[in-house]
Amino acid sequence: MAYEGFRVLDAHVHFVYGKWPPAGFEHPVLAAYARERDRRMREEWHFPGPPEPAAATPEEAERQADRWVEELDRHGVERVIFVTGGGNERLAAVVRRHPDRFLGMVHHDPTAPDALEQLRRGVEEYGFVGYKMFGPRMPVPFEDPSLRPIWTYLAERRIPVLIHFGLLGHAGGVVYAPRMSPLTIWPVAREFLDIPFIIPHFGAGYWQDLLQLCWSLPNVYIDTSGSNQWMRWMPYPLTLESLLQKAYEMVGPERILFGTDSSWFPRGFVERYLADQLRAVRYLRWPEEAIRLFLGGNAARLFGLREWGGGA
Repeated sequence: MAYEGFRVLDAHVHFVYGKWPPAGFEHPVLAAYARERDRRMREEWHFPGPPEPAAATPEEAERQADRWVEELDRHGVERVIFVTGGGNERLAAVVRRHPDRFLGMVHHDPTAPDALEQLRRGVEEYGFVGYKMFGPRMPVPFEDPSLRPIWTYLAERRIPVLIHFGLLGHAGGVVYAPRMSPLTIWPVAREFLDIPFIIPHFGAGYWQDLLQLCWSLPNVYIDTSGSNQWMRWMPYPLTLESLLQKAYEMVGPERILFGTDSSWFPRGFVERYLADQLRAVRYLRWPEEAIRLFLGGNAARLFGLREWGGGA
């Protein structure tokens, strides 16, 4: 299975289970503002829609999981990593249904009293391969002593941590919080160098901060997922090509992970994002081996897929 001759591992997909869209748009003014922006985005990107209701029962989740396999087959994508999925137990059931196509990440409140126990269960019982966090939603600093057992556990097992920084949500979403910038993970990432830290969406508006973090530390990786429309809200021009080229120059091809941020149906797998990113790296004349690493090899190495064969 391949997409234009390349094996593809999408390292950033959401399994829509439970409330969708996420909380934060309950006020009618914000809800209407977000709906209008969603409508415009579907028109701009030629996406079908609006989103179908999320899976609400185990049976609906099973059907949606099977539908995802059909999507991957149709687009020539070998595997996806679901970074969220309605809670750890629900996502574990989805991954178990198609373990040859799906991987999952632990995702829960890291400040919960049983956070470490939930993490252990996710890794040791459910077989999850990473830990997903949202920086803007963190109520305490990453270096808070209460989180140290979590970082220690992750470091001992070299488990990757994906942390969303920057703009969060739709129009009307979060633009201010104490931990918006990728630089706020620096004290922890510098101490726990055995943890690979993955920052998605090129930092979602905090591109300079992410580049500085990558310059400082060798265990920080760039995730390219999403439409990256935050580029339009920057005071200086950016393009997908310029982001990928700067990332390539800054960290090399071994620290860049492909992702789409695919989520809801009927849109399904966002082949448009894959096509645009592949077109961009070909335009930049990346070597074939660099493209192989980008589209799957790097993620396979980080998440322990030995059968991937080094991304060949």
